[in-house]
Amino acid sequence: MNIQSILIIAGKEFRDAKRSRWFLIISLLFAILALALSLLGLAGLGSIGVAGFSRTAASLLNLVLLIVPLMSLLLGAMSVASEREQGTLVTLLAQPVTSSEVLLGKFLGTASALTATILLGFGLSGLVISWYGDIAELRSYLVLVGFTVLLGLASLSVGFCISIFAHKSTAAVGVALFFWFLFLFLSDLGLMGMSIVFRLPPKYLLWLTALNPPEAFKLAVIGALHGGLEVFGVAGRYAMDVFGDWFVLFLGGILTLWIFLPLASALWLFRTKCTD
Repeated sequence: MNIQSILIIAGKEFRDAKRSRWFLIISLLFAILALALSLLGLAGLGSIGVAGFSRTAASLLNLVLLIVPLMSLLLGAMSVASEREQGTLVTLLAQPVTSSEVLLGKFLGTASALTATILLGFGLSGLVISWYGDIAELRSYLVLVGFTVLLGLASLSVGFCISIFAHKSTAAVGVALFFWFLFLFLSDLGLMGMSIVFRLPPKYLLWLTALNPPEAFKLAVIGALHGGLEVFGVAGRYAMDVFGDWFVLFLGGILTLWIFLPLASALWLFRTKCTD
């Protein structure tokens, strides 16, 4: 595997992402909303200190849950499907590069663009927080940023899997939107219904919740902000009893698996399709 080829393709993907109108709009929207929520949480409401930071962090958490998975899934889903539809993928694969180098380069390039967008939004928010002197919770803020990047990369990896199967960008977008809706809304409603109907024990409810990327992100951030998961009731107390202080790292491991497993599947499927 040629690292230089991967980096060249990654650079092309990064430049393509910067030229994408919809990606720029969503990136700008995320940055503006992150800045506005920070200003409202710390200045507009007249709160400073830990209380102001907690309110700001909760607002940013909800913003991340709505925008970052959607942006990541769409970016990943359109990566291969759009080039296949335009016919440029065939030209790219005709060059002296392997299919694995092409897909890894595309993933690294889009991941870099996505990470830059996330860091821009949180950078502006961090400037507001530091301006009002609320730096006591810096560790919790960095945990929020780090897990946001993990959530974005996990969603991006799932989007790449979708893109391998989709032959048209419209189909890829439709499937990506379905997965976004599934992860954010149907999973919550489904778990609530299952827990009531089947009277699930706390350990099963915990595992089903933690295996959902947005839920794992939410549990990790809330656990880091509040120092525990008692706000989640019996399942939260069970999690703290079983994992203790390692629970946040455990959730980080789950999100990391969501990055590598779908990406590995996408690599295998892409190689298979290219050799057919």
